[in-house]
Amino acid sequence: QVQLVESGGGLVQPGGSLRLSCVASGSIFSIYAMGWYRQAPGNQRELVAAITSGGTTNYADSVKGRFTISRDNAKNTVYLQMNSLKPEDTAVYYCNADGIRRAVGVTSIYEWDYWGQGTQVTVSS
Repeated sequence: QVQLVESGGGLVQPGGSLRLSCVASGSIFSIYAMGWYRQAPGNQRELVAAITSGGTTNYADSVKGRFTISRDNAKNTVYLQMNSLKPEDTAVYYCNADGIRRAVGVTSIYEWDYWGQGTQVTVSS
């Protein structure tokens, strides 16, 4: 089984910064795409940013120029650097991994759409 564990959330004042991390574990050979989603109370979960193993990135318009996604393929880890945070960035942030190739006995399989447990980010004065 694959597990995703997020860290780095917390309370920050408007204009401040936070860095989220997500580590994937579980006999993993490779992961095609990793990303961050968020869900605020009463809202649907939305894409924040995503990155492929080749480094192609995609950002929500609301975070462009403020957030930066990066990954360390050797460590199966994805990061989200969040700068100039606004109160509207307050949400639970979830890590997602897609296209995971992992070992099963003497062979390997591909799995899709794994999620972390979420980490709370609160932007408030």
